[in-house]
Amino acid sequence: MSNSPKKVLVRRFSGDILPGYLPQAAFVHHHAIDLLDLSGRLISLPLSDIKTISYVRDFNLSDPVNPERLTRRTFLARPRSEGLWLRLIFKTGDLLEGLAPTDRSLLDALADDDGLFLTPPDTRSNTQRLYVPRSALTDLQLLAVITSPSRRQPLPAPDSAEDLQEDLFHLPIDPASRPN
Repeated sequence: MSNSPKKVLVRRFSGDILPGYLPQAAFVHHHAIDLLDLSGRLISLPLSDIKTISYVRDFNLSDPVNPERLTRRTFLARPRSEGLWLRLIFKTGDLLEGLAPTDRSLLDALADDDGLFLTPPDTRSNTQRLYVPRSALTDLQLLAVITSPSRRQPLPAPDSAEDLQEDLFHLPIDPASRPN
């Protein structure tokens, strides 16, 4: 995974949204992040002030209300991708569903107890990925574990290879045609 800075929108509990750049992983240090803002300055933000960090395609600064363009906050049906289907309830009372990966990044986030990465319900929106600090949540519910469809079960193995071999070359012989 590339560690180059990506476009993010940091939504704070105070209501303001800060555009800037963060790496895709390992950006939390001592329960704070260092956001590179659009003017090139580093802004240190404590995780306790952050509601979400949205990795976005475009900043959409002309939209002060919803620049993330996260229109759908829940899945309409069962997700098709693999992962943990989670429902998050924030301190503000609003709800968000997402799909957490079942890989090392989930374990790293749980070990550090900083937050989780999620794929939002609508991947075609401006928001491609979300980071939610644990301090922003009041409740986290696991709705389902989504896995790939199971493969066909292999046919049961025969009792022994010798039985197959005997059946293969066993020819019925007419008792009348047997030589004496």
